[in-house]
Amino acid sequence: MKISTKVEFGIVALADIAIYSENGDTVSSADISRRQNISQKYLEQILVALRQAGFIRGQKGSRGGYTLARPASGITFAEILDGLDNNILADTYINDDGSSGDLRETVNSCIWEKLNGYMREFTAKMTLADFIELHRSDSGESEGEFMYYI
Repeated sequence: MKISTKVEFGIVALADIAIYSENGDTVSSADISRRQNISQKYLEQILVALRQAGFIRGQKGSRGGYTLARPASGITFAEILDGLDNNILADTYINDDGSSGDLRETVNSCIWEKLNGYMREFTAKMTLADFIELHRSDSGESEGEFMYYI
């Protein structure tokens, strides 16, 4: 499977906003860009897509930035993927010109349909909050506590 940088960076930006806005603060695109090493110009395009999909809210002004539009526990990866690229979870079909008998149909039903089904099921169950918790456990952070190394 090939995932675009738009989708990858969109997930990263959304998780960054979720983590850094937990205490009610807004998160600026400059801060996300710096922390996640994403071009700010490209990030701005991704943030527009996230806002249009209803995942984040923008706030203008001196304390401007972004916050989640709803709790991280209410945002599934299926929604995120569909919001950033609706082709990822789309059904895969093999163009069958009739010359290869039933083999293409069997490949489609035995492999692609099942893989698509597993992906849809997995992404529908996994939330942004689950992802953040996995990140924290992988990085050695506990909720609200950051590990600093000198």
